[in-house]
Amino acid sequence: MPKMIVSIDGVVIKEVQLTKDRTSLGRRPYNDIVIDNLAVSGEHAVLQMSGNEVFVEDLNSTNGTYLNGKAVKKQQLNNGDTVEIGKYKIKYVNEAASAGFEKTMIIKAGSAGLVAPAGAATAAAAPAPADGAGTSAAIKVMSGAAAGREVALVKVVTTIGKPGVAVAAITKRPHGFVVAHVEGDNKPTLNGAHIGVEPVPLKNGDVLELAGTQMQFVQR
Repeated sequence: MPKMIVSIDGVVIKEVQLTKDRTSLGRRPYNDIVIDNLAVSGEHAVLQMSGNEVFVEDLNSTNGTYLNGKAVKKQQLNNGDTVEIGKYKIKYVNEAASAGFEKTMIIKAGSAGLVAPAGAATAAAAPAPADGAGTSAAIKVMSGAAAGREVALVKVVTTIGKPGVAVAAITKRPHGFVVAHVEGDNKPTLNGAHIGVEPVPLKNGDVLELAGTQMQFVQR
């Protein structure tokens, strides 16, 4: 999960996990990241997250928002980038984006479409994988507005679910596929049993339920 590390004069004062689509920064106490300094505007900037992409946008602040020393209005963040607001430095850390995975698909629960974010969710270490690696596989949506849609599992990691509510990652292993819970309080289920952070092998016909949406794992 991406996070922001806030520091001043080289001293870290807080770390904030980015769990929402919109995270605000500013001097006012209602901001998600509060920086109590007169050089910081009441509503200074916002961090917008879409899938595994994070953008920083300046909200017409008095003293501006800087990214790696350059003033920006809106800019995508890369792992290790430093946002500067006044004397404060806010380092962006996203280990998943730097893990080298290919782009993945996310099924937005309750939506009719599919969107492809730029990064993959972090894949946990897998136990003994399931058989059947030589076959093609897909996730078929069985309920909701996207019922009937299929997503081919051709990437190393395919992330499914609704960010901030429930997200699971299906990882392609040498001998099959495994699924694990990535984020959200609403844990997914596999054939009615809750899935934890430890990956569980998938077999043809398995039914996943995530954020109120049922999906079937299909191998051909």
